[in-house]
Amino acid sequence: MANPYDTGLEKTPANYQPLTPLVFLERAASVHPGHAAIIHGKTRTTYAEFYARSRKLASALAARGIGLGDTVSAMLANTPAMLEAHYGAPMVGAVLHAINTRLDASAVAFMLDHANTKVLIGDTEFGPVLAEALKQAKVKPLVIDYRDLECGVEGTRLGNLDYEDFVASGDPQFAWTMPEDEWNAIALNYTSGTTGNPKGVVYHHRGAALMCYANALATGMGQHPVYLWTLPMFHCNGWCFPWSISLLSGTHVCLRAMRAKPIYDAIADHKVSHLSGAPFVMSALLNATDDERRLFPQRVAFSHAAAPPPAAVLAKMDEAGFELTHLYGLTETYGPATLNEWHAAWDELPPEQRLEKRIRQGVRYHALEGLAVMDPETMEEVARDGETLGEVMFRGNIVMKGYLNNKQATDETFAGGWFHSGDLGVMHPDGYIQLKDRSKDIIISGGENISSIEVEDVLYKHPSVAAAAVVAKPDTKWGETPCAFVETRPGAQVTEDEIIAWCKEKLARYKCPRHVVFIDLPKTSTGKIQKFKLREMAKTV
Repeated sequence: MANPYDTGLEKTPANYQPLTPLVFLERAASVHPGHAAIIHGKTRTTYAEFYARSRKLASALAARGIGLGDTVSAMLANTPAMLEAHYGAPMVGAVLHAINTRLDASAVAFMLDHANTKVLIGDTEFGPVLAEALKQAKVKPLVIDYRDLECGVEGTRLGNLDYEDFVASGDPQFAWTMPEDEWNAIALNYTSGTTGNPKGVVYHHRGAALMCYANALATGMGQHPVYLWTLPMFHCNGWCFPWSISLLSGTHVCLRAMRAKPIYDAIADHKVSHLSGAPFVMSALLNATDDERRLFPQRVAFSHAAAPPPAAVLAKMDEAGFELTHLYGLTETYGPATLNEWHAAWDELPPEQRLEKRIRQGVRYHALEGLAVMDPETMEEVARDGETLGEVMFRGNIVMKGYLNNKQATDETFAGGWFHSGDLGVMHPDGYIQLKDRSKDIIISGGENISSIEVEDVLYKHPSVAAAAVVAKPDTKWGETPCAFVETRPGAQVTEDEIIAWCKEKLARYKCPRHVVFIDLPKTSTGKIQKFKLREMAKTV
């Protein structure tokens, strides 16, 4: 039966436009043309200038034949050029591929070929890696060198085409067009690829636009936020904040390198209101020396992902002037897809109960339609008892379009109409989820499941432990047993026996690590501990 409300009521340009975050910059430039959009060193860029430069970049790309579905790769630090690329490339229908700046040449070469890159914008600091990657790659993209002269980085040039000259050749009045379909790709991000080649995660305009609204709500941003770039823009497109800040006509404060003194200086000098990052950013702030610290009067909203920090760190961050919001998500969900939405009543709970609330990953993001903990075999939700283990699954508009040129992996991860995260967790009676482990990180010892996160949480509470990770070590009797890798605080002295004894006081005996190794933990560029390296090390401990 036809829906009477559809008869004669069609989509027209007057009442329907595809969702895209590109319009946020146009609006900000129109409404607040003189407001500071970007601060980079001593350089200030207004919204009128930001919009004009992005259009010039788009115009220059179009003049080189770049258009719908072409890939523009960018290996850049957190600089104005990366912000401009987030608008300029999709303004011509191209797809922005932001490259992790810590990758080696072979990984970069694989991505350039897999993405069929047409244009490569490269920071000259990463010139040697890019030069080797281009030698290995089959594609021969147009190479544009970006020299961050504001920060005194000359680096290694790859060719004769300079970014500033390229932008200058464009038209500041370039008539960019909206995407014909909001389902069109806007960005490409690659997974970490710890086993085999990484997968190319495709974002669409619709998801990116909706993510911006959700970011503003989840982080409590109002008009004109001042956002400090401690999160790499190459990581899930900076959780979509390169677009989200324009929605609110805010100010981007670029930060080329993540170090304590520049962070404190930026917060104090520019009145930073918001920042994001992994727990290692907290470590840098809390472990800063007296000459690196700066006082600032405002409270700073800090959105953090990865494992929730221990209670002692939470307390110290609060004392230091930061309001923490715990988020969780994956590359496939445009970054954060859940948040631990806090209830005022929880502030009245005893400390231990309050901490139990703090360490949960929470409820779905405002732009996510479905969040569940399910049995991946039956696709039925597990009991909401805070104990029954299942796989965390997502569905909605901020789930990726799919994996580029990998239909099998896409079909597998979307089986049953849900995105399978690979993370194991529980659902509490109040609808808040809590992660227990990655499916591959569960330790099965003598038939008993051991959550590495549970053991790590105990280790983090030890006063001498700065960071910890627990993995399975093969064992002839039990199959596998927990092996702990511990990074101690500066100046701390602690032994293996003391760490094991600490765990035995707080855990069932079979959950306690049999071996403790003291090392500097290997981490990714976004601060995540690389457990796959630790698993290999555990075999020989």
